[in-house]
Amino acid sequence: MNCLARCGRGHTSYPLGEPLVKSPLRLVVKHEILSDSEARKVSKKFKTPLDKFPKMLDTDPQSMKIGAKPGQLVLIHRKDPTGDYEYYRYVTRKM
Repeated sequence: MNCLARCGRGHTSYPLGEPLVKSPLRLVVKHEILSDSEARKVSKKFKTPLDKFPKMLDTDPQSMKIGAKPGQLVLIHRKDPTGDYEYYRYVTRKM
């Protein structure tokens, strides 16, 4: 079924469960939970208490997938054409 009449772009709709746009892009990047000692090293490196790092809810789908609990620090690996980057998120129950 074509949505050209509705939006003018001619997207193809698929049965439930299939994406509207098929792409080889990897949308979810690697996440990993740091051990307590690794989290302390990161905190010391950036001279920042763990609870001051950017937050990630414990109900976030990726947080739930890796089993992260409130109080843990998550390392996120991202790659793009200019290099590899690491981001940190502190898991919390609320923002």
